[in-house]
Amino acid sequence: MLNNRIRTTIAICVSFLSVLVYVIKLRPICLYWGLTRGEANRPMPGDELVPNSGPTTTNAVTINVPPACVWPWLVQMGPGRAGAYTYDWVENILGLNMHSANRIVPEWQNMKAGDRYPLGKSGPALEVVTFEPERALVLAFPNGQWSWSFLLEEVDHGKTRLITRNRMPVPGVLDRIRLELMLPGAFVMMRKMLLGIKQRAERNTAECK
Repeated sequence: MLNNRIRTTIAICVSFLSVLVYVIKLRPICLYWGLTRGEANRPMPGDELVPNSGPTTTNAVTINVPPACVWPWLVQMGPGRAGAYTYDWVENILGLNMHSANRIVPEWQNMKAGDRYPLGKSGPALEVVTFEPERALVLAFPNGQWSWSFLLEEVDHGKTRLITRNRMPVPGVLDRIRLELMLPGAFVMMRKMLLGIKQRAERNTAECK
């Protein structure tokens, strides 16, 4: 009986410490990776689409080319198009038909406001809400359940800050728990996407001339 109590106590302590480490160390990385001072709370295009968001993730990367060289990689993203420049095998387990392109494809440069892109054969569709060439792109579910914003800003004479934000409402406790459990995995995918865009844009500068 004593050994069972000791094991239970140890399990509770380990669980508590794990949650503490996540909240103090890992969660802020998931929410704010790559940001400079002031970028976490700045307004972004698309914030108004989900006014009462739960935990909002805002991540960023500096790309050593101007916005004109980054924008085409954003425009061609999507299922059945250029993918999301992340771990395709994870996306495709979910049936999203993602195949990340390594070049700018002219026939996928035709995105415009109002376009819709279904996520999988039977999934919901993301709608292009904001389309400001070389500056801002906002995708969202029409029902206000998710907004995904991209902002390009030129810095340091020809470099680009690519900032992306995800917002979604959290109606109840169970939804909050589910979202918190999803954060680490979503961060891994988002980080891979940002670095994937950075690597492609810097490697293929001749394509944006």
